[in-house]
Amino acid sequence: MTANFDMIKGVYSQIKKKVENARKVVGRPMTYAEKVLYAHLWTPAKEPLNRGKDFADFRLDRVAMQDATAQMALLQFMHAGRRTSAVPATAHADHLIVAQSGSEEDLARAIEDNKEVYEFLESICKKYGVGFWKPGAGIIHQVILENYAFPGGMMIGSDSHTPNAGGLGMIAIGVGGADVVDVMAGMQWELKWPKLIGVKLTGKLSGWTSPKDVILKVAGLLTVKGGTGAIVEYFGEGAKSISCTGKGTICNMGAEIGATTSIFAFDESMSRYLRKTDRADVAVLAEKLADVLKADDEVYSKPEKYFDQLIEINLNELEPHINGPFTPDLAHPISKMKEAVAQNNYPDKISVALIGSCTNSSYEDIDRSANIARQALSKGLKAKAQFTITPGSEQVRATIQRDGQLQTLTEFGGQVLANACGPCIGMWKRMDIKTGERNTIINSFNRNFAKRNDNNPETLSFVASPEIVTALSISGSLSFNPETDYLTNANGEYVKLDAPYGDELPLRGFEKDTKGFLAPVKDGFKTEVKIDPDSERLQFLEPFKPWDGKDYTSLALLLKVKGKCTTDHISPAGSWLKYRGHLDNISKNMFLGAINAFNGNAGEAKNQFTEYYQSVHEVAREYKEHGIGWIVVGDENYGEGSSREHAAMEPRFLGGKAIITKSFARIHETNLKKQGMLPLTFADPNDYDKIQEDDTFDLVGLKEFAPGKQLKMIVKHSDSSIDEVWLNHSFNTGQIEWFKAGGALNLIAASMKKKVVKKKPPAKKKEVKGKKKRRNEGKTGKKKSVKKTVKPKKKVAVKKATKKTTRKPVKKVAIKSAIKKGVKSKKNS
Repeated sequence: MTANFDMIKGVYSQIKKKVENARKVVGRPMTYAEKVLYAHLWTPAKEPLNRGKDFADFRLDRVAMQDATAQMALLQFMHAGRRTSAVPATAHADHLIVAQSGSEEDLARAIEDNKEVYEFLESICKKYGVGFWKPGAGIIHQVILENYAFPGGMMIGSDSHTPNAGGLGMIAIGVGGADVVDVMAGMQWELKWPKLIGVKLTGKLSGWTSPKDVILKVAGLLTVKGGTGAIVEYFGEGAKSISCTGKGTICNMGAEIGATTSIFAFDESMSRYLRKTDRADVAVLAEKLADVLKADDEVYSKPEKYFDQLIEINLNELEPHINGPFTPDLAHPISKMKEAVAQNNYPDKISVALIGSCTNSSYEDIDRSANIARQALSKGLKAKAQFTITPGSEQVRATIQRDGQLQTLTEFGGQVLANACGPCIGMWKRMDIKTGERNTIINSFNRNFAKRNDNNPETLSFVASPEIVTALSISGSLSFNPETDYLTNANGEYVKLDAPYGDELPLRGFEKDTKGFLAPVKDGFKTEVKIDPDSERLQFLEPFKPWDGKDYTSLALLLKVKGKCTTDHISPAGSWLKYRGHLDNISKNMFLGAINAFNGNAGEAKNQFTEYYQSVHEVAREYKEHGIGWIVVGDENYGEGSSREHAAMEPRFLGGKAIITKSFARIHETNLKKQGMLPLTFADPNDYDKIQEDDTFDLVGLKEFAPGKQLKMIVKHSDSSIDEVWLNHSFNTGQIEWFKAGGALNLIAASMKKKVVKKKPPAKKKEVKGKKKRRNEGKTGKKKSVKKTVKPKKKVAVKKATKKTTRKPVKKVAIKSAIKKGVKSKKNS
C-alpha cells in the first residue's frame, strides 16, 4: 500500500467539497493551482484572496528534507517542544556524496567520511518520527516522485527543487529549514497568495526535442526572476502528451525562473506512473476526482481571463535548446548554437558531458540516452568527451541495470556515479583540469552559475536535455547539431544519428529498493541524539536573542555586493557541505563568492578597524566582538537559487542586522525573516549608488515597524555629509513578531511551552482511610471509619536571587571611535 495512504484518503475525501465552497467564494471558474491552494487553507476563505498581496496560512500534507538542510532543520526542531513530527516527514541522504571514482567507491567513501553526520540524522529522525532514506537510496526529488507525491496534495521541502513533484499534480514548494520546522511542529504555514502564469502547450514533442526544452524555452522567455511570486500552471493538449517524469523535469527547473512552484493537472500519464510505482490505490482515487484535479473548463477555453500572464508554446515547432553559460536563462536554440559559440568565443571543445541529476534521471531519460549510445556503437562511434551518468534513485539504477541501459552507456564510454546530487551541486572531485583553466562542460542539470559544478570560475557550464548532452559527448563539440550534422567514425565514414526513442516506463516494472529506507518508529522519542562537543561538523544551536526594542544605530557596512548574488555566492556548497550542521564553522564561507562592489574581488570586505581587506567572515566576527552591528547592500534578485537557509543564518549568527537590496528572491527573503533579520529594499533603486565603503548607518522607525510602512536609513558619509534613504519591506504583522522575538523559532518554542505546561492546582489534603476499628458507640454497634489526614509534602521553594546580576551594557559607539580602540588594542597585543 502507498505510504501514508490514510492521509491521502483524508485529503481526497474533502477536496471536492472544499473546491466547491471556494468556487462560491471567488465567484468564478478556478485554475487547478487555485483549487489545490484553497483546499489546503488553514481555515476556509470567506472572501477571495488577492494575488501578490494577501498572505494566507496553509495546512500541509507532508514535508521533506535533504541531508545538507535536514541537519540544521532538525537542530532547530529540537527547540520546538514536540515529541514527533505533526505531519509525515522524510530526510534524504543525497547531498554529501562526492563524485570521483564511480558509484561503489564514492558511496563507500561517503559512508565512512560522513559517518558522524549520517548517524546523527538516523538517530534524530528516529527520535522525532521522521523517515530516513539512507545514502545511495537516491536524490530527494526523484524519491518523492516515486513514493510520496500525489495529485491534489500540497507539501514543502527544504530544497529549492521540491517543485519536481508538480509533475505528479502536487503543489510542492521549496523553502528554508525553518519553514519545515513550522509544519513539523503542527503550525500553519504562511505564503503570500501567488500570482498565476499560464503556459499553454499545443502540438506534440518529436524528434530531438524533449520536456527539458520546454523549461529551457520558458527560462529564456521569463528570465531568472520572471516567475517570482507566481505559480506556473501548464495545460493544453501538449501537456497531456508529456510523460509524468517529463512533467517533473519541467516543474523541477521552474525554480530557475524564481517561480513559487510549477504544476500540471492530473491526467493519464500520472495514472500510468502511479500504477507503475505500486500506487494503484492513489490512481483509483484520483481518477474518481479527475474533474476536480484540473482547471475548470472555462479556464481552458479562455485562459487569458484567469492568468496574470499567458505564454503559448507550440511543441511541434520547439527546438532543442542549450542554455548558458553562468545563468540558466541564457537560452540558445540548437540551430543558433554555432553562431553563439563564434560570437562569444566559448570554448567549443567539450571536456565533460554529464547526464542525470534530480532534473533528468528518470527511466525515460536514461532509456533515450542509451538509445543514442546504442546507435553510436553500431556506427563505430563512442563518447569523445568524458561522460558520466547519475541515476536519480536506486529504483531507477537497479531497473536500468536489469534492462541493459547501464551496460550500453558504460560500453559507450560512460562512468556511472552514485545515486546522489554529485556534480550538480559541486560535489565533484574533478581531476581533468586545473582551477582557472577555461573549459566547457555540458549537462542535464538545472543550474550553471559560476563555480557551481566544479568550483572553477573558468568552467563554462551549459544546460541541455540528456539526449542533446549524449549526442554532443560523441562529437565533443558544443557547436554540433545532431539534427543536421554528420559525424566521422573510426573508418572515416560519415554517419548521422537518428532521433532518439525511449520507453516512458519500464515494461517489466521497477526493481524495488528494499534496503534504502528506515521507516519512522512509534516510540522513538527516548532515542538519544549524540553530538560530540568537539565535533567540527555538528553543533547544538542556541536560539538568537530577541530585538532589544531600539532602533539600530552606528551600523557598519560589511559588504556592498555587485551583480548576481545567489545563495551559492553567499554560502557556497561543494566542500563546505560537510559543515552544514555546525553554524560556527559553516559561517567561515560567508560571502566567499560575492563580488565586492568597491574592489571587484570575491569574498573580501574592508575591515574598518584596520582598513585592510580580509575574508568577509573575519571582518564580521571582529565587528561582532566589538558589539558593532552591520548591514550588507545587494543588487537585483538577491538570494537567487538554492533554498539553503545557511545563507540567512550565517549573517544573523555573525552579527548582521539587515540586508538591503534592489530586490530579493522569494525563498531567501523569507529565510532572512525567519531568522530575525531585516530584508529591506531601496524605495529608489538608484540609492544603491549612494552607499560608500566607509559609511555608517542608522535604521530608524523600528519602534513603529508595521506592514506597508517604510523604514528610514540615515547614511553617514566619511565627509560628514548625510543621505536619508527610504526602504520598503514585505513584512506582515506576524512576520514582524518573528523579528521582535529574534526569529520564528523562538515564537514556536514559546507557543509549545504554553500548550505543554499547564498551571498546577494547589496541593489538596488527601484523605486516607485508616484501619477499620470496632468502637463502642453506645448500643449501636456500628463500624466507624477513621480518617487519617496526611500532610502534603512541603514544596521546596526555589530561592529567588535577591540581587540581579548586573552587566554593564556594551556602549554602542560610533564605528570611528571603535576603530581607534580596536587599533590600540591590536598594538598593545
